[in-house]
Amino acid sequence: MKLFNTFSRKLEELHPITGKTARVYSCGPTVYNYAHIGNLRAYVFTDTLARSLAYLGYGVRHAMNITDVGHLTSDADEGEDKLDTAAKRARKDPLEIARAYEQAFFSDIQTLNIKKPAHIKRATQTIKDQLAIIKLLEKKGYTYKTTKAVYFDISIFRNYGLLSGQKLDQKKTLSRDELVEDPNKKHPQDFALWMFTVGKHTHHILRWPSPWGEGFPGWHIECSAISRKLLGQPFDIHTGGVDHIGVHHENEIAQSTAAFGTPLARIWMHNEHLLVDNAKMSKSLGNVYTLADIIKKHIDPLALRYFCLQAHYRSLLNFTWEGLEAAQTALEELRKFMGTTFVKNADSKIQPSQTKVEPRIKKYKSDFRATISADLNTPQALAVAWQLVKDASIPLEDRQKLMLEFDKVFGLGLSAYQTKVIPPAIKRLLRDRALARSNAQFMQADGLRNKIKSLGYSIDDAPEGTYLCYYESQTSTSRP
Repeated sequence: MKLFNTFSRKLEELHPITGKTARVYSCGPTVYNYAHIGNLRAYVFTDTLARSLAYLGYGVRHAMNITDVGHLTSDADEGEDKLDTAAKRARKDPLEIARAYEQAFFSDIQTLNIKKPAHIKRATQTIKDQLAIIKLLEKKGYTYKTTKAVYFDISIFRNYGLLSGQKLDQKKTLSRDELVEDPNKKHPQDFALWMFTVGKHTHHILRWPSPWGEGFPGWHIECSAISRKLLGQPFDIHTGGVDHIGVHHENEIAQSTAAFGTPLARIWMHNEHLLVDNAKMSKSLGNVYTLADIIKKHIDPLALRYFCLQAHYRSLLNFTWEGLEAAQTALEELRKFMGTTFVKNADSKIQPSQTKVEPRIKKYKSDFRATISADLNTPQALAVAWQLVKDASIPLEDRQKLMLEFDKVFGLGLSAYQTKVIPPAIKRLLRDRALARSNAQFMQADGLRNKIKSLGYSIDDAPEGTYLCYYESQTSTSRP
C-alpha cells in the first residue's frame, strides 16, 4: 500500500514497524460544540484508511484523543480555552459540557457508520503523562518559564518546520506581533507546554498542580502523551486535517522528538478542507452545517459519507446541497441494486458460463485493490464499483457478493439492503404475470406489474428473466 507522506512530500510504501499491524493515531475532536460537516470529513477519511488497511490484510491499532482542556481559540497560544469559554457561557461545569459534546460526536460518527477507534483517551485523563514529558524536556534544556507559561524553545530544536516546509525566519515574518500576548516569549512561535492560571486564565475552571505552578496543559502536549501511551513511539501513521500541519503537528513533532530522541510517526497524512458553496465555513456566512442540518432536510446521513468518498482525501471538496442530493440518489441506486432479486424465465436458455465469469470477478477485485492501495483513491474505487453494478455478463448474485466486499472499505452499510426472501404472495403474482405475458395478455400483465409495485417492488424485464427489486422511501433517514 502506498500512502502520501506530508513529511517527505511523496508516496511511500507502508511497511509497519511491528509485524503486519499498522499503528494509526488520529487527532480527535475538541468537545466544546457539535462537529460540523468539515470535521466529519476528517473522520470519514480516517475510517476509510482503517477499513482499507484491514481490507488489504493489515492489522490495525487505531488510537485517538479527545481534547477536553487546553485548546485555545487560536491554534497558537492566544485567546481563551474553547471548552472553558463554552462552560462559562452555559454556566456549567467544563467537564459536563465536554461529556455532552463528546457523546454527540460519537453519535454522529456512529450515524455515519464510522468505526470508533478501539483506543481513546481524553486529555484530562493523561495529565501525569503530559507533565512527565514536560519534565523530560526541561531536563534536556528545551524549555523556559515566564510568568504566564512554560514554553518549548523552538530555536533549540534544529529541525523545526520540516513538516510544513517553513523555515524559522519565515515563521518570524509571518507572525503578527499584536497576537503575541506574552512579551517574555523568546520567539513568537514558541508554544506553551503548560499554562499558568494567571492573567486572563486566572479563573480557568480546570487546573492542576505542577512543579512550575498551578495551571493546565497546552493543546499540543496531549497528543504527544496520548499517542505514545497508546501506540508507543515511533508509530506508523499520524492523521489530521491540513490545518494541523503548520502549528499543531509541527509542535507535536518537535516536543516528542526532542523528549525521546526518535521520530513521533513515520507517515503523516492530512485531509483537505471541505468548502461550502466554494467558501470557507464561517458563522458570519451562515454556512456551518452539522449532521442534524442534513437530517432536517430529509437526506440520509450516509449520503454525506458517499459524498466525501467521491473526492480524494487530499483534494478540496466543495459541499452544495445539490451535490449532496445527487450523492443520495447514487446511494439509493446502490441500495436498490443490493435489494434486487433475479427470477429466471421458465423457458430461458441463457446461462452464463462460470468459467468466463471468474476471470472478470478476479479483475474487478484486482482493480479495486489497486485503487485503494494507491493512496486511498476512493473516487476511482467507486468507479470500479459502478462498472461492476452495470456488468450484466456477471450473474447478479456474484456482483452483489463482490459489492459487499467492496463495502468493507466504503462503509455504506449495504448489507442491510441485501436481497430479501421473496414473499409467497409476490411469487404468485410474478407467476401470474409471466403466464399473462406468455399468452399476450399485456393489459392483465401491466395490471399485475402495478399490483406488485404497490407492494413496494419494482420490475425490470430482461431476455434471461425478471429483476425484482424491493426498495425503500427515498427520504428515509434510518441508519443501517
